[in-house]
Amino acid sequence: MSRRKTERLLNLVICLLSTRRPLSAEQIRHAVPGYDPENDEAFQRMFERDKNELREIGIPIEVQKDPWEDDPGYRIVREAYELPEITLEPDEAAILGLAAQVWQRASLAEAASGAMLKLKAGGVQTDLVEGPLELRVDTRDPSFPTLWEAVRDRRVVAFDYRSSGSESVLRRSVEPWGVVSRRGRWYLVGHDRGREDTRVFRLSRIVGSVSAVGRPGAITVPEGIDLRAQVGYSYGEDYPERVALIRVRPGSCQGLRHLARTVTPGEQWDQVELAFTDPERLAGWIASLGSDAQVIDPPDAREAVIRRLKGALQ
Repeated sequence: MSRRKTERLLNLVICLLSTRRPLSAEQIRHAVPGYDPENDEAFQRMFERDKNELREIGIPIEVQKDPWEDDPGYRIVREAYELPEITLEPDEAAILGLAAQVWQRASLAEAASGAMLKLKAGGVQTDLVEGPLELRVDTRDPSFPTLWEAVRDRRVVAFDYRSSGSESVLRRSVEPWGVVSRRGRWYLVGHDRGREDTRVFRLSRIVGSVSAVGRPGAITVPEGIDLRAQVGYSYGEDYPERVALIRVRPGSCQGLRHLARTVTPGEQWDQVELAFTDPERLAGWIASLGSDAQVIDPPDAREAVIRRLKGALQ
């Protein structure tokens, strides 16, 4: 959206919020900067688009009849526009704080930080979570932000996709139901319109940009759909439980120590035995601890950590 259009929409909202009686289109035309006072047809087209866009994002523009005017009037009722007082229990505020922390280093970091600032401005304390674990979600796939917004807005998406084991790239039109992470990779679950069936798409195989098609609210997510089951989640059932041998620096990795089966103190390194099932999930955690933790055994878990760290350097 251009700066000029943003300013015009903002001025329109301020104007309709400030008025005590409905304003006709002609009055708005002269009161709001950015509208052409001379070209009637251009103004009508622009004003209709602006009203529709503001309503799509949830701003309640009401049409009312002013007894003193022949034409209908427009205004925004302040009570319908403003948020009510935000009251959250301490555990609810803590969950919101954790959710913002999860997205701290991902593509939604700016939106999460802005939401936390707004809640704090409303008197909600969201920094009530204390502990040794730092939660993060890493989304390096460039298509993630557009897909996440499409899921949120219930809009159809179109993109070029390379299937597994094939070099051919095909155009897909998909009704997105959700985006799911599994073993360090992100997947889109939805209805493939071309195949008329449910499909799962790995984000790393999407070629180029993703386009949102059509108006918001155009799709409906089936009730009871289990997105994780569609991606193939088995909640650890396909992996036997094993024990990893991990070296940690003294005084560090308190969360790891808390979940460990045993902790053996040492001079330069402490030795931790930790039960795990999925080596990729373990690798994601250990790699986030940096130089304070090293996997010694088993070899596949150690190699998974090395791959994570090498990927971070690229």
